[in-house]
Amino acid sequence: MMGENPMKFYEEPPYYEKTILSDLQGGWQNLRQAVVENHPFPGSDSLLFHIDEAMSWESVRNLLQMRNTLLLIQNLALTNHAPEDVMEWIEDVTDTLKELLENGVN
Repeated sequence: MMGENPMKFYEEPPYYEKTILSDLQGGWQNLRQAVVENHPFPGSDSLLFHIDEAMSWESVRNLLQMRNTLLLIQNLALTNHAPEDVMEWIEDVTDTLKELLENGVN
């Protein structure tokens, strides 16, 4: 049939991609929980705001935007001497996001 565009269906991502995206989501949730449990501390309100921004649909659809927000979160946490468990979860999210970006998932 000339002139017709066959409908292309979106295929489900490979198993690895679904797993690592789930790991990333879990890391963000654990980071947010660590900030909430240690609240208040200097900069904790800003951290919560930017963590929520990083977990937003816009950031999930654009992992480079998420990476930029994560860099801001790291800087805020370091500058304000965030509690150790908050720093550990930032490192976890950083490692997972780095792995995602290195494997071309976006």
